[in-house]
Amino acid sequence: MKLKMISFSSRAIVDDPFSWAYELEDCGYTGWEIVQEGTQCLTRETITRVRDIHDTTDLELTLHLPFSDMNLAGLNTGIHNEVLRQMRDYLTLASDFVELAIVHPGYLSPHGAQLPDLAWQTNVKSLQLLCDFAADYGIMIAVENMPEVPGIFGKYPQEMLRMVEETKRDNVGLTLDLGHANTMGTEIMDDFLKMYKGRISHVHLHDNMGKKDEHLPPGRGNINWKHMVKSLSDYKGRFVTEVNCLEEGVESLAFLKRL
Repeated sequence: MKLKMISFSSRAIVDDPFSWAYELEDCGYTGWEIVQEGTQCLTRETITRVRDIHDTTDLELTLHLPFSDMNLAGLNTGIHNEVLRQMRDYLTLASDFVELAIVHPGYLSPHGAQLPDLAWQTNVKSLQLLCDFAADYGIMIAVENMPEVPGIFGKYPQEMLRMVEETKRDNVGLTLDLGHANTMGTEIMDDFLKMYKGRISHVHLHDNMGKKDEHLPPGRGNINWKHMVKSLSDYKGRFVTEVNCLEEGVESLAFLKRL
């Protein structure tokens, strides 16, 4: 596998969330996906450190918007407004060096489960609002497919395509997360590859045994990676390994190079 367009991402590195980023190029990475979780979050205090990484390396930066306690389909108006406010704040902070941001779809809360159509509409409206805000900065919003988790939107390719089509924005795209798709079974994984063909904006790489979202390095689970690489041969965008530490990132690159 050619690894020119490959980034590293991990929400698990929390002890020193920025210094290790200077090692990424030496490891073979050409990009860094900043995850807005825990101590890795961009803030007005940490932005200078991230800006220095951007200015002193050749890494291409992308942004993963927060997902813990963040529900784009939430029906509690006050909480929902705060979710959108935080996401807009992160987009603003990253706007000088990011052209693509990844976001998770919403999910059904106990209230939303009683009003699933309204929750779906709220999810789509949220994506529209984020896209409109991001468009002013030239940022694409790439919506990510989800793993097998009860009540969450975005587990199926048809559902994801409908979500993007109903968003009706020029700067909305699709993030194909192969680890997430694998938890849905081989048939659904193949459907993603077929139905997403020519429409993928971003790809996440990690592995699992098909039962739960484990974020193992590629090669440690049961994904057929040779088949994945062949199926994505026409894709020209960025790949991102989503593992738990830099050592697993190095392991991932070594495995992918052999494909």
